[in-house]
Amino acid sequence: MAMLNPRWPLPALATWLSAWVLVLGAQRLGVEPWVAVATGLGWSLSWGLQQSQRWRRLMVSAGFPLSWLMLHGGPVGAWPAWAWLVPLAVLALLYPRSTWGDAPLFPTPKNALQGLGQALPLPAGARVLDAGCGLGDGLLALHREYPQAHLQGLEWSAPLRLACAWRCGFAQVQRADIWAADWSQLDVVYLFQRPESMPKARDKALRELRPGAWLVSLEFEVPGWTPHTKLETVPGKPVWLYQAPFGTTASTNRCTAAKARACGQQCQASTACAPTRQPSHS
Repeated sequence: MAMLNPRWPLPALATWLSAWVLVLGAQRLGVEPWVAVATGLGWSLSWGLQQSQRWRRLMVSAGFPLSWLMLHGGPVGAWPAWAWLVPLAVLALLYPRSTWGDAPLFPTPKNALQGLGQALPLPAGARVLDAGCGLGDGLLALHREYPQAHLQGLEWSAPLRLACAWRCGFAQVQRADIWAADWSQLDVVYLFQRPESMPKARDKALRELRPGAWLVSLEFEVPGWTPHTKLETVPGKPVWLYQAPFGTTASTNRCTAAKARACGQQCQASTACAPTRQPSHS
């Protein structure tokens, strides 16, 4: 059983709806209510477990049982109908419809970027962007690595932008669409997105990042690119570093003896060349 990969949150909505169709259909056929509900639960769980990320597995699996509790769950079922609009309104405020294709609110782990400043040294005043800064955890991590850099954060959610600006007084935090913003004057763009949005990030970086600039992605690789460096201080949260002009195949960016001599690094044919160029400023 393999679910297609439509735009989120369609997989969750489709699973919840189909679970209710199964339950109601089973009841019309005379199936015992507990059997019908168990069928819906099993259906939701089977689709939920196929999701690629833990938060999606939870949302897909939990939607049907939560809605069933809303209708039949004792004290929960006694709540007025409008009460369920409150969390939906909060969710819509924090996570506007235009951002559904981007990553949800998952903060950068505290030590995930540890060592980035050594692997990718930047001069004072380098322009570093956290694209989709949320509550500011990524900016805080970047500030620890680059205390002299000019840090910027972009966040489309107005409440999150306000919270991020309050936490990160050292950074310039704006409410803006990360995909519409201009990346051409930046030295580093940091992303903690989702697998489905990485091709979009790749295309934008190809169009706008100037030679010598860097794209840094937490956890998710850029499809079709060979990273210059990979860090992993938090298990399961690798940091991928890519420098413009971006390599598109393993063969073009793998370290050879000639490249090792040219960049002054020691490496093996099976490893990627370490980053050496510093960002240029116009």
